[in-house]
Amino acid sequence: MTEPGTSRRGPREGAVPAPGGRLLPATHGSLARGASAPLPGTVFALALTGGMTLGPGEGREVLFGRNRPEVHVCLGEDDPQVSRHQGTLTHQDGRWWVSNAGRLPIRCLGGRLLFRGEEPLPLDTGYTPLFAGGSRGREHLLEVFVTGPEGERPVPRHGDVTRPPRVWALTEQERLALVVLGRRYLLHEPRPQPLTWRQTAAELAESQPWAGWTDKRVEHLVNGVRTRLSRDGVPWLTREELGEPVGNALNDNLIRALLASTTLVPMDLALIDAA
Repeated sequence: MTEPGTSRRGPREGAVPAPGGRLLPATHGSLARGASAPLPGTVFALALTGGMTLGPGEGREVLFGRNRPEVHVCLGEDDPQVSRHQGTLTHQDGRWWVSNAGRLPIRCLGGRLLFRGEEPLPLDTGYTPLFAGGSRGREHLLEVFVTGPEGERPVPRHGDVTRPPRVWALTEQERLALVVLGRRYLLHEPRPQPLTWRQTAAELAESQPWAGWTDKRVEHLVNGVRTRLSRDGVPWLTREELGEPVGNALNDNLIRALLASTTLVPMDLALIDAA
């Protein structure tokens, strides 16, 4: 019996390209380095075992999944938790889309999970990594690259000066409060969450009993930083953007933004001992 969502084509000796397509060997370099084709809108799809490239055309498809004889790109062939037909890249309305035909969701850019039965997601020009979940926490990478107009391929800039990240200025009190608030993130704990205002104030009061730390003071300092970053264009730092209920999301997003920009780094944990 065919697994729901799988192709019903007869078995083949191995993956073959879709009509008009071309196979990519397993030795093909990562698509993160770019790809080029004479025809804009050409899609490249690559897994560890190889891949395929296919030009644009209404209704054209690239199937990927575990069952090598019935898909164009074999993904996670040694992992029974990956579906035999995990998903499909389809060209429709002038662009490529990804849909999920498998039992487990596909993780897309920004952590977006695409489930079976949901509307396909559009693929932008350039590089897109897609991840299929597997057994024991494994994730199987499908690299996708959609070419743009000729000449759009990124130019190597080996000698250019490295652009520094945007680092936000913090006062000593703001930095200390944020380090304590986000201590679990700086310690690389799995699935960290911010401390509460009360927990943060209690830890600060223990290390600086003379400084008058209270939960209201911590909240005021942290909200001031969050407001500044939001005004500078950092998303998901306001209740209006998130909607209710907010929970810990505002502080979680703030701490992650500060870490991503290197405004906070693990070495800042030394501030707690020095306080």
